[in-house]
Amino acid sequence: MKIGVALPQTQIGTDASVLRDFAHTAEGIGYDHLAVYDHVVGINPSSRPDWKGPYTSANAFHDPFALLGFLAGQTRNITLTTHILILPQRQTALVARQAASVDVLSNGRLRLGVGIGWNPVEFTTLGENFNDRGRRSHEQIQILKALWTQPHVKLSGQWHELPDVGLNPLPIQQPIPVWLGGHHENVLQRIAEIGDGWIILAHQPDDKAAEAIDRLRQLVHGAGRSEASVGIDAWVSMGSGGPNEWRKEISQWRRVGISHVTLNTGFDRLHHKAISGKSLSDHLSAIRRYHEATVDVL
Repeated sequence: MKIGVALPQTQIGTDASVLRDFAHTAEGIGYDHLAVYDHVVGINPSSRPDWKGPYTSANAFHDPFALLGFLAGQTRNITLTTHILILPQRQTALVARQAASVDVLSNGRLRLGVGIGWNPVEFTTLGENFNDRGRRSHEQIQILKALWTQPHVKLSGQWHELPDVGLNPLPIQQPIPVWLGGHHENVLQRIAEIGDGWIILAHQPDDKAAEAIDRLRQLVHGAGRSEASVGIDAWVSMGSGGPNEWRKEISQWRRVGISHVTLNTGFDRLHHKAISGKSLSDHLSAIRRYHEATVDVL
């Protein structure tokens, strides 16, 4: 089982030196992958007193492709991934171009995690339809993989028209792996048909998670694919408990057969608890302690 870490980007700031130092340290410690997440615009909280979403304009985000392009030049071996990129609020061919560029500049280290999102405000701002985002993302993933593996693509889809066009350069990975986040049955079906992995956020390593994983495996088998061809990456946190609890959680995830875990030190929703500190040094100290405590049970 491989272990990665999420960049605590809403807490440590957006300065290039801070982002570089976190990535350097994570790679040096031995984390397998570095995850970033996505938010384009935030609402003005003074005009939305009833807003219940986790982010507003007070939360700073870099564009994920620009950020990963920067981190590609600052690292050598660590896999770079999005956890997650909101795919249906973006133009598909543009995502294909941006992802291919990051893959080339990182020497084939990109894993693209995508989801359908929850925030209709961003869809409105970006001129995309919030209501058909799930079905549209299915076609988007198919088009992404076609553009990454073929010199020219000519097709007419329900939402896309590609008049015999191609990317140059193509990515090193052909195709770039696409992992999906979400927990709806439709997401599991989409993963089974065209995805390369599942990113788990809401589940804990219990019977409910085991049932969902078994369901995914059934769907993968039903789609005529090998279960081993679809990875599973579960988020873990360390804001509560200590080394014994962290080791127990990792061991429980391992028993249900997942392939990856991703530590998020700054996430404080659902069952996840963030660490108490918010500085770069707080987060670097935390990811060192976590890796030291769990590396032998991976």
